[in-house]
Amino acid sequence: MLIDIIKTFRIKQWIKNVFLFAALVFDGQLFDIDSFSHTLAGFLIFCLLSSSVYTLNDVFDKEADKQHPVKRGRPIASGKIPLRTAVFIALLMSFLAFIAAYFLSLSFLILSGVYLLMNILYSKWLKHIPILDVMIIATGFVLRVAAGVSLIKVDRFSPWLYVVTTLLSLFIGFGKRRAELVLLSKDANQHRIVFDGYSLLFLDQLITIVSSTTIISYSLYTFSAPNLPENHSMMLTIPFVLYGIFRYLYLIQIEQSGGAPEELVLKDKPLQLSVFFYGISVLMIFYFI
Repeated sequence: MLIDIIKTFRIKQWIKNVFLFAALVFDGQLFDIDSFSHTLAGFLIFCLLSSSVYTLNDVFDKEADKQHPVKRGRPIASGKIPLRTAVFIALLMSFLAFIAAYFLSLSFLILSGVYLLMNILYSKWLKHIPILDVMIIATGFVLRVAAGVSLIKVDRFSPWLYVVTTLLSLFIGFGKRRAELVLLSKDANQHRIVFDGYSLLFLDQLITIVSSTTIISYSLYTFSAPNLPENHSMMLTIPFVLYGIFRYLYLIQIEQSGGAPEELVLKDKPLQLSVFFYGISVLMIFYFI
């Protein structure tokens, strides 16, 4: 059962919590020991909260997941983990996370509580409402960024990054919905009610809108944010963002993948290279130039 419990934690999806490091990196405090340790602690706390949310989500979706071609193998849907055990584990992780959050900062504790409450509401009700379901997912990423900001004394973090984070997460969220719709085909609404409100044409239109605005907003950030180098060297990172977005579009529309974005980042080498070179260029511009 221990192995099944670990599977329920969805450790691969912890990669989403790296958004907590946005404030640390883009405020130029990556090599500050105190700031880094606080952010790392916040990252681990959000990993606990995320796993708690995933466990509760699997509890709520047990019957629906049984009908899903992939999700039916999950430990809770397959009956390997009893519901009572799953709920106990989720509550225990949340309790431990809040205790740890309390010792970091009050604002971080509040944001952690909002994150957990929002995801419970999402798992139970809000994920059945088209458009709003993806907006809630995007809000989760923005809360991660805000949580990272609350852990350090911010001097130069630009609000533009909240806008970019919102649009980028909407882009990924709608891409995931498109991939799920293709995978489940005509039976999609039997697995998730929300698919009654989506079609491939509608999702492609939404993806076009948010991908375009993501590129525009990030480009504006690179030469208008007050905390960036005066030589506008941050604009050199735009090609990596462009390629990353285009690569993800290729994967969801040509390769028919993208149902699990975190797995794409871990498996697709061109996407990995794009993220790697983007990270290197940001570090060079903020810390070594």
